[in-house]
Amino acid sequence: MSQSLDESPAVAGPRFTQTQGQYLAFIYAYGRIFKRPPAEADMRRHFEVTAPTVHQMVLTLEKAGLITRVPGAARSIQLLVPPEALPLLWRFSAAGMQVYPRADAAGGRKAPRHEVAGG
Repeated sequence: MSQSLDESPAVAGPRFTQTQGQYLAFIYAYGRIFKRPPAEADMRRHFEVTAPTVHQMVLTLEKAGLITRVPGAARSIQLLVPPEALPLLWRFSAAGMQVYPRADAAGGRKAPRHEVAGG
């Protein structure tokens, strides 16, 4: 008897919303750059949201099994999603979202353009 597509095991990657993906990508990128997990205050500054918004997202990510953490312990967030399953990290600003630049062909980073308000 042949197996239908509906009966085969799913091999899709982790499932998360676009916003959850951005938080996960930030946690990964921050850890790679600073060699430690971000604090909730770091996420608040990056995403330009309130502290309760960040905390609720951390709780949501933990409940979904995308991160683990030690409640009450600073910088204890651990990513449970493989890096290759993460989306590109977007930079958030008053001007809107912009993608961070990719590495150029030689492996170097292209410098992001910074805009000066009112100038």
